[in-house]
Amino acid sequence: MVKRKNVREIELMRHVGKIAAAARQIAGSMVLTGATTQSINKRVHEYIRSQGAKPAFLGYNGFPASICISVNEQVIHGIPSVRRLLDGDVVSIDVGAIKDGYVGDCAATFVAGKASAESERLIEVTRQCFFEGLKFARVGYRVSDISGAIQRHAESNGFSVVRDYVGHGIGLKMHEPPEIPNFVEIPRVKADPRLISGMTIAVEPMVNAGRFEIRVLDDRWTVVTADGRNSAHYENTILITDDEPEILTVSEVMP
Repeated sequence: MVKRKNVREIELMRHVGKIAAAARQIAGSMVLTGATTQSINKRVHEYIRSQGAKPAFLGYNGFPASICISVNEQVIHGIPSVRRLLDGDVVSIDVGAIKDGYVGDCAATFVAGKASAESERLIEVTRQCFFEGLKFARVGYRVSDISGAIQRHAESNGFSVVRDYVGHGIGLKMHEPPEIPNFVEIPRVKADPRLISGMTIAVEPMVNAGRFEIRVLDDRWTVVTADGRNSAHYENTILITDDEPEILTVSEVMP
């Protein structure tokens, strides 16, 4: 059941959203040739804790790190390690924080060193997919209106959207109803609720340069493209209001 957030809950989610967004910004500034993904994870962990918050991903269903760092063909859930970033690596960073019981969740994709034209285009299309979906994050539209806008933009640019993982409601839990797919199911068999004021959702296009099929590595976490081509990810936590949607994962913090 979709839960409408009250004024106090929304203010708490604004606060934790700012922490998550600042952590994403800090992580992005560290995506440099030669940096280890482990060092990025450590710095973000320290920042989130310094704000009186907890990393939302650490220990979530057993995940072993504070953030997900997915490189090149890795779509999501990459585990930070001693791996050093190479020039041109496409690096997706997913960050979550918990404070006062509420969760903020956001992601973005960066490039270490100099990006190829293809990588730049993949990252920009993925980001724009989010904003195409955001146009429909309004009272009266359905979840599928967001999903369809994301899918149309990705596919019209020659890319594909991941089917096996989706966006989600968010609040006291990382994953709350409803699911927010990045594609429209035909025939539609799952719930397709209308958006109502006070809903908080995480919209997160996951876009592949090649086909949409994915597989999970032996670590049981890291999701990679089946064809080995690059992937990008962009996410924000959104509040549905009586007017324009509000992005809650925004930051004024400089890294």
